[in-house]
Amino acid sequence: MNILIEATPQFYQAPGLYCASNNAILRDENGDWVLLGPGTFDFTTFFNAVSVQKWRRYTVANKFHLHLEIKGAACSYVQTRADTYTWYSEKLPETKRDLPASDEWTSYEFDVQTQDADIMDGFILSSDGDVRIRNSYYFTDVDDSALRPVELALCTTTFKKEHYITHNIDLVEKSIMGSDEPIADHITMHVVDNGRTLDAEGLSHGRIHVYPNQNVGGSGGFARGMIQALEQTPKATHVLLMDDDVYISPESIVRTYNLLSIVNDEYRYSFISGAMMNMDEPEARHEDIGFMHTSGTCRAAKLWGRMNVLHDAIVNEAFRIPYGEHDFKDMATQHYAAWWYCVIPTTAIEENGMPLPLFVRMDDAEYGLRCKPKHFMTMNGICIWHSPFAMRYSAAAERYQAVRNSLIAQFTTGFAPMSDFVDNFYHMVSLELKKFNYADAELALDGFEDFLKGPDFIATKGQSEASFLAASKNAEKLEPLEQVKEEARELGVDLDELTSLDITRDPSRTRQEAFIDYLTFNGQRFGEGERGVAVIDAAGGAYPAGRIRGKDVIIAIDIPNHKGAIRRKDKKRFHQVWSRYKADMKQFKANESKLREAYGAAREKLTSVAFWKDYLDIS
Repeated sequence: MNILIEATPQFYQAPGLYCASNNAILRDENGDWVLLGPGTFDFTTFFNAVSVQKWRRYTVANKFHLHLEIKGAACSYVQTRADTYTWYSEKLPETKRDLPASDEWTSYEFDVQTQDADIMDGFILSSDGDVRIRNSYYFTDVDDSALRPVELALCTTTFKKEHYITHNIDLVEKSIMGSDEPIADHITMHVVDNGRTLDAEGLSHGRIHVYPNQNVGGSGGFARGMIQALEQTPKATHVLLMDDDVYISPESIVRTYNLLSIVNDEYRYSFISGAMMNMDEPEARHEDIGFMHTSGTCRAAKLWGRMNVLHDAIVNEAFRIPYGEHDFKDMATQHYAAWWYCVIPTTAIEENGMPLPLFVRMDDAEYGLRCKPKHFMTMNGICIWHSPFAMRYSAAAERYQAVRNSLIAQFTTGFAPMSDFVDNFYHMVSLELKKFNYADAELALDGFEDFLKGPDFIATKGQSEASFLAASKNAEKLEPLEQVKEEARELGVDLDELTSLDITRDPSRTRQEAFIDYLTFNGQRFGEGERGVAVIDAAGGAYPAGRIRGKDVIIAIDIPNHKGAIRRKDKKRFHQVWSRYKADMKQFKANESKLREAYGAAREKLTSVAFWKDYLDIS
């Protein structure tokens, strides 16, 4: 694994992901990275510490070494270590070396001294002057017979995000295929263009292939990528599924390949799950392993953390799925790797079939649970950066698609048997009704009703795209904040005087108040209720119960996107939506066994390569 310093937004915004220092790291006119002295530069970080515990667990590697190439002022080197109790990297005094000044590039190699408790090991360089660094890396020695042949197929699905995808194509071509790394001759990139806006002929050359594709969502795009990976020459051993609208470090893909090359027998058929980092706060890690909670919602297995904080980076590496623990059975048995960065052995695809045609939402979770890999591998430094969920909330995805697809998946392949998706459907509808968001409550009903239509509905060509477009059209319309402010003033609310905290803070309720709100759906089921205006966060999962109770007008503000909507209590519409929910549940209970039989019988067809080739109109 290379010592990584890169000219990227994430490095400049969060340099502590790479190096913790008391001075700057700059790039000179020759393109060399300069550690400005005097300074101390600690590489015991998310990207640049070697995760000895995981390399030993996952691979045949046992001993580790550091190759360092530097020039400039005299400096000192000392190795560091970190275990689960570490907050600040611990120096190993016996490893200290004084390195003389040099005007020429000089290489050094050090053995990494490891202890059984080590999670991560790194090093510190200290100097009174400027030191340049290049071509530095950790390495291990393994017998040639232990190396595994790896052909990595990078598959990404895009829809009208030309800037992101062309940038990533260029990055892969120049920094990976054009490198002297072992991966250079063993990676093929398949770009599935669901929007059909890319110059497929101009961008396709060598081992980069761009395929104009129907708009079949993420599941259809990644299914096309899987098919191409299985049929490429040489045939892929692993498929890396990756989102299009992400920032990547080529080093993450290099490390992925190297990990697969020396993986041991126990982890040979494991999935690799790359972390989702926050594009706006590059040090923030959102998730790398997800699981389906018993409530029917997707959850991150690990606590949110800042990876430029050493202890958070250690916790990220030390975490293990709590197998066998009674209180965490959903996490232990229903975990998966999301497809923003997920490596799947092609043997798993051949054994378990293709994704379900779900368009978006739940496709990656269902597939991970269906394949049931013995392990998921994660590692510091294997990640992508994605825009935060708050910036890209879609009611069409989180209400219509989430309800429909979770139930289709569970009835077709037995997805997440501990999760109650019918109960989650109820909570989605009731939550939106309590917030007077009748449009999005109806989206959840639309999704449930389309599930009730049976498997032929999603198997019909063009239906998934049409359904998603309809859901997007029918979702609540948020207007630019400037358009909302005037009407808010007429209601006695000056939005310019409010802060984010004012909008998200929620007063408490008594148990009696909570019970009344539950019975009346916030004053809509019966009773006149009070009058007033509440300003709340428009986030789909937000339930500011104390703030909205007794009000007849709600101003919902999408804070990060500067949009909003004004909702008014409408008892007539409430009763229409609630009556529709009860009718849907009656139909479901009457036909549940038939639905299970029909979806189960469709499993083999819907997950076959033959179905997908016909569905995608490819030969």
